[in-house]
Amino acid sequence: MVEGPLGEGLEARFELHRGDEFRLELDLAIPPGRTVALLGPNGAGKSTAVAAIAGLLQIESGRIGLAGVTLDDPGAGINLPPESRKVGVVFQDYLLFPHLTVAENVAFGLRSRGMSRSNSLARAADWLTRLDLAGLEKRKPALLSGGQAQRVALARALVTEPDLLLLDEPLSALDVTTRSEMRRVLDRHLKEFPGPRLVITHDPVEAFLLADEVHIIEKGVVTQWGTPDEIRLRPRTPYAADLAGSNLLFGRATAGLAQVGSHHIHLAEHGIDGDVLLTIRPSAISLHRRPPEGSPRNMWETTIELIEDLGERTRVRTGAPLPLTAEVTAEASTALGLAEGESVWLAIKATEIGVEPGDGRTSSS
Repeated sequence: MVEGPLGEGLEARFELHRGDEFRLELDLAIPPGRTVALLGPNGAGKSTAVAAIAGLLQIESGRIGLAGVTLDDPGAGINLPPESRKVGVVFQDYLLFPHLTVAENVAFGLRSRGMSRSNSLARAADWLTRLDLAGLEKRKPALLSGGQAQRVALARALVTEPDLLLLDEPLSALDVTTRSEMRRVLDRHLKEFPGPRLVITHDPVEAFLLADEVHIIEKGVVTQWGTPDEIRLRPRTPYAADLAGSNLLFGRATAGLAQVGSHHIHLAEHGIDGDVLLTIRPSAISLHRRPPEGSPRNMWETTIELIEDLGERTRVRTGAPLPLTAEVTAEASTALGLAEGESVWLAIKATEIGVEPGDGRTSSS
C-alpha cells in the first residue's frame, strides 16, 4: 500500500476480506473537483468499497484519507465512525426515513450534528429549492415519485457540506424517462460540488456520461482506469471490451428518424421525439465490402480509422459521416480483409438501436 502525506481529495488504498473467498483491493485517488466512476458487474466489490469509505465496514490494512484527514488506518489504530466522516452518501435505495417529512429527512444530518431544528430546516428548505423540490417539504417519502425521492436523497447528502460526495448506483431504481432527467440533475450538481465525487455503478452509460475518469473493478481488483474515451478505445479485459465499446450518440428525433450531427438514423422507436440518447452495441454493427443485400435502412460507406486485435474479436473504429466503433469476429475480419484507411460499408438494424430521452446535447459522443 502507498504511504506518504495525504492529499486534499480522497485517497482510498486498502484491502479487506468478506467471508472466506472475497477480497477487495482498492487503490483510488480523487482530487477535488473531479468525478470518478467505479464501474463493475454485480459482485465485483463496489458495495464493499462504498461501505468501507463511508465507515460502515472496517478495512484490514492500508489507509483511507479525505481532505487531509485520516479516516482509516488499522496500523495506527484509526477508524472514524460514519458520523465523524464528512462523506455525503446517496444510497441506491435512498434510505429515506418513512416516518419523517421530506424537510426532516434532509435536515436529519444537520440535526444529528447538533444544529437547531429551525436552522437545520431552513438549510434543508434552501437545498430543496435548489433541487426543484419546493412545496414538498411536508410530504412523506411514500408519496414521492422515484425522481423526487432521488433528489431528496441528494439534498440530504449535500446539505451537510461534505468533503466527498459518494453516489451508490444513483439511477438504477428509476425508469428510463426519469433516469434521463435525473442524469442531467446529477451532472449539474456533480460539476458544482467542489470536492471529490465518486459514482458507483454497473451502467457504462452512467459512468461515461457523468465521470471524468472511470475505474473498472472486477472480482475485487481495479483492472483498468482512464478517461471514458481511453476505456472505450483501449479495453484491457473482456469485460471492459464488452461494456466500454458501446456507442453513445446524442441526437434529435422526429417520427422515428434521429439527426446526429449531419447524419440521419432510422429508429424502431417512434414514440420519443426531441432530444434523444442513442446506444449501439459494437457487435450490432455489421461491416461489408459492398452495399449489403436486403437494403437495411441504416447503411452507409465509411473509412476504417483504427483496428484493434482483441484476440477472438476485432474492434474497428470508423470515420465520417458518423464515427462509430464496431466489433466483428477475428475470422470475419480476416475474410473481409479489413485494413486501416480502406473503405467499408456499415449496416445497423433499427431494432438494435437503444433510444431514451436525451439531455439537450445533440453532437455525437
